[in-house]
Amino acid sequence: PHGGAIEPGTSELAYAVAAHDLHLAILEGTKPRGNSALHITSTNFDEPRCVGVVEQSDFVLAIHGERSSNKVVYIGGADIDLRNAISEALAEGCYDVREHQNINLQGKALQNICNRGKNKMGVQLELTRGLRTTFFSSLSAEGRKSKTSEFQRFVEVLRRGLQRGGAI
Repeated sequence: PHGGAIEPGTSELAYAVAAHDLHLAILEGTKPRGNSALHITSTNFDEPRCVGVVEQSDFVLAIHGERSSNKVVYIGGADIDLRNAISEALAEGCYDVREHQNINLQGKALQNICNRGKNKMGVQLELTRGLRTTFFSSLSAEGRKSKTSEFQRFVEVLRRGLQRGGAI
């Protein structure tokens, strides 16, 4: 829900993870500057086309960007089974996976867009800025066109977790 320049790097990851076999909905900030003003909290997200895709989905994964410079995947959401499958795959891939201490970034609220699929539960990933910078030459619009091998490795590991959790 916070793609483009709102939370840089999340759109590119979502497109790659969805590939050609998963549905995808992205709200992208494309203004030359000031895209942070387009940020809508996940519990208030109501863009009709995105909500429609989510509500028709058996599994939901929301990819967000978090501001800290460390290299962490904060995982949350109400789908415990899928969350565990993704966490295990990421840990096996040597990624630091944790639950965020900020309750607002844990994706557990029923109103959160990640929990509005058919099963009323989903998974939310908060990828730190420090981690996202390893995926591109930079987080600028131009820099995000140049993906690193770490980008592809992360996508493969994340898709492995989705497969284990039955989402693919």
